[in-house]
Amino acid sequence: MGKLALAAKITHVPSIYLSELPGPRLGTRQDAIDGHKEIGRRCRELGVDTIVVFDTHWLVNANYHVNCAPHFKGLYTSNELPHFISNLAYEFPGNPALGQLLAKVCSEHGVETLAHPATTLAPEYGTLVPMRYMNEDQHFKVISVSALCQVHYLNDSARLGWAMRRAVEEHYDGTVAFFASGSLSHRFAQNGLAPEYAHKIWSPLLERLDRDVIRMWQGGEWPAFCEMLPEYASKGHGEGFMHDTAMLLGALGWSEYTGRAEILTPYFGASGTGQLNAVFPVLPVQGRAIPAAQASSATGYRAFPRL
Repeated sequence: MGKLALAAKITHVPSIYLSELPGPRLGTRQDAIDGHKEIGRRCRELGVDTIVVFDTHWLVNANYHVNCAPHFKGLYTSNELPHFISNLAYEFPGNPALGQLLAKVCSEHGVETLAHPATTLAPEYGTLVPMRYMNEDQHFKVISVSALCQVHYLNDSARLGWAMRRAVEEHYDGTVAFFASGSLSHRFAQNGLAPEYAHKIWSPLLERLDRDVIRMWQGGEWPAFCEMLPEYASKGHGEGFMHDTAMLLGALGWSEYTGRAEILTPYFGASGTGQLNAVFPVLPVQGRAIPAAQASSATGYRAFPRL
């Protein structure tokens, strides 16, 4: 019935917003803004009606959650970096019907997910920053999904992405985009060193690791990447433990995915972290679910079963 038309891994660093404002950071993140606008343009071209963002700034300690209020509007100040994002105005429509459908199908596939269609909960900046540039005219409805998952298995996040695609393609009458909103390595510069690392990665090891991962994505080395994702998320300081990435790859087909990433915004450093905008071709997938994590596993960092 419905269609997943576009999938992407996107940056949301707050210095993107700072680069709009007069001052020393003016224009310094134009490449990221241009990447966001290009993704928004492609979504319009593909007929996307709703953008679903896997947001690594939405922290949850139980279950998976979908923020699908009918409308979002407000002023946002980051509690993490209030000197970077202060009083950012936002407004865009939500999609309660799709949000509830996504949660229902995920729960039916064994990943307990709760939809929140009547809530005062505001989206986090992992959603707000990219929507500022992709959705300036409120053309798209927006749904935010919790992806800073404190006590969750990466396996289940991959299965959540798989189930959400099933929900769209089998039960939704419309066209959707999925975005994993988060960095690659996410080791912030030590306190007091942030200005020095404004455009740098925290360590040569992390930069080398990130660049190797990007080459894997561009080369379509998905079985190898999926196998190493838990350790990459841990040792590479992955943002949100890289649950957003697991969700996105679950939707794309996990280790059986054969697409190759297109880099729209080249890899860049931001306060020590590694960032980019990358689009992944959406290809047909097999109808088999990703197996659940074993209950005996002590952490979410374990090898995934292949599809």
